[in-house]
Amino acid sequence: MLQTTDKVWGSVSYNVQETSSLSEAHLLRVFDEIDYGMLLLDAQGRILHANHLARHELAQRRMLRACSGNLMGSTPEHSERIQQALDAALRGQRRLVLMREGDHDLSMAFTPLSHPLEDDKPTVLVVLSRQNVCDNLAVRMFARALALSPTEEVVLLALCRGLDIHEIAAENGVAVSTVRSQIKTLREKAGAPSIRRLLQRINTLPPVVPALRIVTPVAHNSGGYTHP
Repeated sequence: MLQTTDKVWGSVSYNVQETSSLSEAHLLRVFDEIDYGMLLLDAQGRILHANHLARHELAQRRMLRACSGNLMGSTPEHSERIQQALDAALRGQRRLVLMREGDHDLSMAFTPLSHPLEDDKPTVLVVLSRQNVCDNLAVRMFARALALSPTEEVVLLALCRGLDIHEIAAENGVAVSTVRSQIKTLREKAGAPSIRRLLQRINTLPPVVPALRIVTPVAHNSGGYTHP
């Protein structure tokens, strides 16, 4: 049975459930619903948990790999930067690692979850860069909430992809004036005085993953590992 304790935050009291297997299971489900890849590492760099987007990134093997249960990079340089960030996090320091491989960019934030002087086992949270804005389910939910027409939603997604008015018109085979009119309607429905403010509002939407998704399983390497 779960026990509860009363906590006070500012002047507001609230009830908190103590840690249990049930609450842990729900917390892991929450991680899977966030549009950021997240990994939990121990002091040796072993992956204690990876949410579904992190597992997908590992399975792609573009810049990250799971080797014998440890987080590593696809090159010696990537692995070295990951290890340096992990070492800093274990000393209580936060680190941001920026990596690039071809046309793919990946940023990783290393955050210590325990203090070096504390008695609990040191763990580090690694948060990967957010998915493409257009892949955020909240953008389509935003379109539904504003009652956008299908064509207006197409224009909205095109703006999120960074296309300008002329590019949107050419891609959809319509006149530039039509796109301008659709953007004007978009701004009015969203209460945004400009395209820039509209996109700013899009960027503040909650990071929601699609309800239906396919997660590629990560193949575990039980043997040794050498970089290509």
